[in-house]
Amino acid sequence: MKNFSFYKGGSAFWYLILFGFSLSYTPAPAKTVLRQLQSLRQQTQISGTITDGTSPLPGVTITIKGTPKMVVSDFNGKYTITASPNDILTFTYVGFATVTVPVDGQSVLNIQMQEDETSLREVKINAGYYSVKESERTGSISKITAKDIEKQPVTNMLAAMQGRMAGVSITQTTGVAGGGFEIQIRGQNSLRPDGNRPLYIINGVPYASDPVGFSATASVMPTLSSPLNNLNPGDIESIEVLKDADATAIYGSRGANGVVLITTKKGKAGKTTYTANYSHGFGKVTRFMDLMNTDQYLQMRREAFANDGYTKYPASAYEINGTWDQTRTADWQKTLTGGTSTITNLQSSVSGGNEHTQFIINGNYGKETTVFPGNFGYKKGNVRINLNHTSEDKKFGITFSAGYTVQDNNQPSTDLTTISRKLAPNAPALYDADGNLNWENSTWENPLSNLNGKSLSKTYDFVANTILSYQLPYHLELKSSFGFTDLKHTESSTFPSTIYNPAYGLGSEFSSLFTNTTSRQSWIVEPQINWHTTIGQGKIAVLLGSTFNQLNGQQLVLAGEGFTSNSLIYDLASASTVTIMSSGATQYKYHAFFGRANFSWQDRYFVNITGRRDGSSRFGPGNKFANFGAVGAAWLFSRSFISDGTASVLSFGKLRASYGTTGSDQIGDYQYLDTYSSSGNPYQGIVGLEPTRLFNPDFGWESNKKFEVATELGFFNDRIFLTVGWFRNTSSSQLVGIPLPGTTGFNSIQANLDASVQNDGIELTLRTVNLQRKDFGWSSNFNISILNNKLLRFPDLESSTYANKYVIGSPLNIVKVYHFTGLDPATGVYQFEDFNGDGLLSAKDDKQYLRDLNPEFYGGLQNQLHYKGVQLDFLFQFVKQLNYNSASTLGLPGSRNNQTTDVLARWQNPGDTDPIQQYSTGANAAVANAFTKYKESDETITDASYIRLKNIALSYQLPPIWLKGVVCKLNIQAQNLLTLTSYRGADPEFKTRGVLPPLKIVTTGVQFTF
Repeated sequence: MKNFSFYKGGSAFWYLILFGFSLSYTPAPAKTVLRQLQSLRQQTQISGTITDGTSPLPGVTITIKGTPKMVVSDFNGKYTITASPNDILTFTYVGFATVTVPVDGQSVLNIQMQEDETSLREVKINAGYYSVKESERTGSISKITAKDIEKQPVTNMLAAMQGRMAGVSITQTTGVAGGGFEIQIRGQNSLRPDGNRPLYIINGVPYASDPVGFSATASVMPTLSSPLNNLNPGDIESIEVLKDADATAIYGSRGANGVVLITTKKGKAGKTTYTANYSHGFGKVTRFMDLMNTDQYLQMRREAFANDGYTKYPASAYEINGTWDQTRTADWQKTLTGGTSTITNLQSSVSGGNEHTQFIINGNYGKETTVFPGNFGYKKGNVRINLNHTSEDKKFGITFSAGYTVQDNNQPSTDLTTISRKLAPNAPALYDADGNLNWENSTWENPLSNLNGKSLSKTYDFVANTILSYQLPYHLELKSSFGFTDLKHTESSTFPSTIYNPAYGLGSEFSSLFTNTTSRQSWIVEPQINWHTTIGQGKIAVLLGSTFNQLNGQQLVLAGEGFTSNSLIYDLASASTVTIMSSGATQYKYHAFFGRANFSWQDRYFVNITGRRDGSSRFGPGNKFANFGAVGAAWLFSRSFISDGTASVLSFGKLRASYGTTGSDQIGDYQYLDTYSSSGNPYQGIVGLEPTRLFNPDFGWESNKKFEVATELGFFNDRIFLTVGWFRNTSSSQLVGIPLPGTTGFNSIQANLDASVQNDGIELTLRTVNLQRKDFGWSSNFNISILNNKLLRFPDLESSTYANKYVIGSPLNIVKVYHFTGLDPATGVYQFEDFNGDGLLSAKDDKQYLRDLNPEFYGGLQNQLHYKGVQLDFLFQFVKQLNYNSASTLGLPGSRNNQTTDVLARWQNPGDTDPIQQYSTGANAAVANAFTKYKESDETITDASYIRLKNIALSYQLPPIWLKGVVCKLNIQAQNLLTLTSYRGADPEFKTRGVLPPLKIVTTGVQFTF
């Protein structure tokens, strides 16, 4: 038998020719195989770094399109993958838009990923003691992140939240740096103004919401400063606001008014990264009143004297009797409050670590001057550190965070805003020829003399937290949180004799000082155990825990009068009289057990049950403990009816509902005890005690029942995402003082009043991704809240001291006023409705017209646009509301008070129907009395709705090739830039009248990351 060889006799050559010839006629699959074989010979290694523009992104999935090949970026955002020149790489990461890039022969591909609004439902959010996917939560939680906060030149995080969250109403109370804010989450629940504050949690540590100031000393502030001034907004990673029963019940009695969870930034694994951010800018008052000029003012004064029958101007009418220059014109609003505040902020951080240990250290220093004349300012500096560590076997974990903040506020002891609006426009110059304060022969009170008094405050605040966790077998986790806070606050307001005219001859014996020293220390320990398991298509997660919390506080408020010298005004020992206005130490103890059980089936149906048993030292022996709980459920119906890739319109759908109870013990300490205070008056050398409160151990917790239903819908792959919710909260067992007869020696006794307050409303949030391309993106966020508040029940209201304040069936924030019926054209005097028809106008019987000062609705519209390295963000905030107009803050038209130009339309002759009554200096009793009632009538409460360009931020990131290894971003930011309103007055936002409005702030900055 002859052997055959493929390689002998040139046969191999002919077979190769035949094989090649046949390939040209083989079907397509064979050609594909050939191309793949060819590609394998050409494959090269592709590498690069993936970032979000500033920081590396670890854990990004990189795949080759059409193949199962996959790699993941490391802790430094670096990756390496083998691919051919014709391949396409796909980069995916939760919360970011997917990026596809053709290799096209490149060996290095650095990728910058953008946040993707359409994938946010997969991002986990903080729900307090646990976290949950946005798509699977059963409660109502609103969230903003550092990317929203860092675009705003603000010093308080509450300012950064305005207009961005449905159901959260935030009002700034003053434009003075370091001032206050008011926040309400889903309306007013308590009859007590100080009983509506939410619970603040910073990294798991409760932070006291009570103001640290004292009203007698914080004279430049219309309300006390916000405790959250102690937190640097630049340290915050996210803010979650818990609103409904399902979200808040796990906090029990502390969640009645909502919960604000604040999470600070954490370090990320990867190379050590340094970031420095410097910004500088200015602030100015947003709006001034449209006041009379000199000619208009003098005409008003002359006409007022004529109306009152004067034939000769009094000696005290300096504006028009020739004493003052009648050709002089001064814009006192701009002179006294129209200065430019300079704002400087420097922030730096260093972060990094490896797979097991990460760290971040932040430092911040900020300074802001005032718009008032003089050398005043607000300074704040802080440092914060965060450490995270997990063991190599991933079982043990520890997190430590601590922050220390120092505030130094130096303000004038008098807000010059009201003075600036009332001064005559031809009032004398502020300084004489020698540069001294001008008193113009004692014919006026120089407003700058008020700047000799100062309001000083310093605050030192420390917050620390440690969380230990250990993973046990059988899906068990032991966890415990330890927190500590320490706050020390001192403030003083001085009113030296130099604020008075030297001609009065008043020396330092007329000087006065008010001081306040407050300190708080608290600790909290919260041991917890978590367990989770899977049973078939179901998942179960259980959380059990306990809370041990204690707060100790001390406060001493003193007043000193009559000093030996003004140079010793801060030395109380030099005062001839020292009065103790408030003194005391308090201790608050709180203990609770809580639990949560979550069950899900097929990742479609979710039930969440929470419960808490609270104990508070603020109640008597039989009422110290109370139970609170809630149930929440959600049905992800899109997973039941929609398969991936089959839905062209509806991409996500969820129905959720919750019901439960929370409570409140915000009444202060020792309210149920007989308490005594020092009388302060010695008798035979001994200072006695006097009773200040009656014993009542029977009152207990306020209760707030919450119910909500909501739906969440996503369309076109969540490019349009709509959330609509309806809620109803009913607060009962109100903790207020029940009035007592004067014969008892006490005005009231602390008790549970059988009164109920209801808040209901609709919240709507709409998120849209309008355009999303490789280099260009545009997304929008819109929210609106429509709230209704009313008093449901109040026993014996008509016979109580609250009869003139509340009306059953009406909101709590109403005012009872006279009903203005117009101007009598015969007399030129205002007229009002006589409700009881007795021919007399009295506050008790005739102030029966109700005006609601609660916002009818509020919300915001935010837009985000980016094109390559340029990003533009802007937010419009809007509010529909009523508020007092300028007439309620200014004096009688015709008196020595400047007026808005509105009063030029006045009555002059019988038969005139102009809206403003005749001018008077005050000598006409009928006109003066009518004006007093006019200020307390519905005519001075007008539409104060507004649309405000709350924030705008423009940034540009320099191309990486310009500064190798350094990411540089330039930005310009503005706050309160534009206000659209028909409101006749200063700023429509303020509920407190006659104070400095919020400032319009513009800053420019630069950020380096390397």
